Amino acid sequence: MTEPWVDTSQFVSENYLRNLPFKTDKGISARAALGLIVLASDQTIEYEFRRVATLPGVGIYESRIYNAPQVTPEALRDLEGEIAQGAKLILPGLHLDVMVFGCNSGTMVLGEEAVYARIRASRPDVPCTSPVTGMIAAFERLGTSRIAVLTPYSDAVNKMVADYIRKKNIDVVAFGSFNEENDHTVARTSLSSIGEAVLKLGRLEGVEAVLVCCTSLRLVDDIARIEKELGKPVTSSNHAMAWHALRLAGIHDTMPQFGRLFELPL
Repeated sequence: MTEPWVDTSQFVSENYLRNLPFKTDKGISARAALGLIVLASDQTIEYEFRRVATLPGVGIYESRIYNAPQVTPEALRDLEGEIAQGAKLILPGLHLDVMVFGCNSGTMVLGEEAVYARIRASRPDVPCTSPVTGMIAAFERLGTSRIAVLTPYSDAVNKMVADYIRKKNIDVVAFGSFNEENDHTVARTSLSSIGEAVLKLGRLEGVEAVLVCCTSLRLVDDIARIEKELGKPVTSSNHAMAWHALRLAGIHDTMPQFGRLFELPL
């Protein structure tokens, strides 16, 4: 029966097949549903996360939260008030296997547990990760503890980054920075410039692995080549975060095209 206020004569003929039978399946996220909170200024993370995590049966769902494009400790602290709303906007009422907070330096300023508490205010009990948590898990799994770090950040943020990593029992034996505060500019840093800096840092004495530490810096498409040339593990904020999110969600596919890390389980 047609609703009495709908005049179907305007758009159908006698061959209007209404209420056709249908079945449902598990949808796009048959294997896992990943939620990703992205900073408003970030131009890179979505491409790199999807480049790695786009697998059959894996759904990626995103929201954006406001941030100032100038990366300073003060601006990063302001993110805390935005996180719960960002989490709330991703598939409300539906299951998520993992929630990801896509900010490296913001996680370090606020602390991982503070970030995850804000996410769980909207999404109780969901497993969480971030570039920081992913990076720590990655180096543990790679068996490396003496690293070089490359960032785009200013000295104030770089000190915070180095201190945070060292508190996780990872020795920062070399550090390099492009010293650029504007996130819009950072996102346009060429892949060749990043690769050259990684190789320069990675060849310094005592370095076992290299971390590119910022979600706006590109690296995923070049990691396997750089690792082969350097002969050491290389990862980045987006790379380690995507690996950790997939592994937390029970996705253990090996993808050597994305470097050594993606051949390893959690």
